[in-house]
Amino acid sequence: MTTVKRHEKIMSLLLQERSVTVSELSERLQVTGKTIREDLEKLEEKGLLVRVRGGAVLADEDDFGLLPVKTPNVKNVKEKTQAAKQALTHIAEGDIIALDGGSTTLEIAKLLPNQPLTVIANDIFIISELAYKDRIRLVVPGGVRERNLLIGQDAVQVVAQLNIAKAFISATAIHPEYGLTTYTSTATEMKQAMIRQATDVYCVADHTKFGKYALMTFASVSEIGTFITDSGLSEEIRKQYAALGMTIETQLT
Repeated sequence: MTTVKRHEKIMSLLLQERSVTVSELSERLQVTGKTIREDLEKLEEKGLLVRVRGGAVLADEDDFGLLPVKTPNVKNVKEKTQAAKQALTHIAEGDIIALDGGSTTLEIAKLLPNQPLTVIANDIFIISELAYKDRIRLVVPGGVRERNLLIGQDAVQVVAQLNIAKAFISATAIHPEYGLTTYTSTATEMKQAMIRQATDVYCVADHTKFGKYALMTFASVSEIGTFITDSGLSEEIRKQYAALGMTIETQLT
């Protein structure tokens, strides 16, 4: 097993359990405790976890790309709602849009009016939110459930055949060098398929995601047309990203 794959599995377990032990990881991944401790040290250097005696815990429990199984993430709700409201200004009646899985895109689904739209979604919370809006044509690509997401090659292939006007993509973190990142590869292929098939691509994320990076990059910042966030983004970070040619929109009220 490669180092990158091992790191991904470690992060995947942390997402599920919130903490792991060296002995547990050593047994599951079939490597020595010394190797696991080195892995944890490298992941801590990247800010992805915090080492504790005998193991590690997650560094930040804000939004990991995969939402909790029972209930959506409720942290930074005000900021996510601000970003979602701004995203709605780009959606018009009759549009064909894709909503990537995530807590901010879920807020978009909650705010979407019951009007003629086609929405492609693979997040069970978003699907549930839209199921009762009978004027919205809901397209679910299918796949196998992984926590809150429906994933798999068949689902990706379905999306690859669709004409999407606007895709709203979520990310665990956004960084000028590392781009849009997430902790595991679980949803990366679906995210990439939505980006490829969309005429216009928007990244929707609250301000706490900027200037950080997670384990795996699924898109460069140049692949995103517009970044939509809330009013909490500092002017310093805004200027830094604008200097790279990135368009950032903010919902101010």
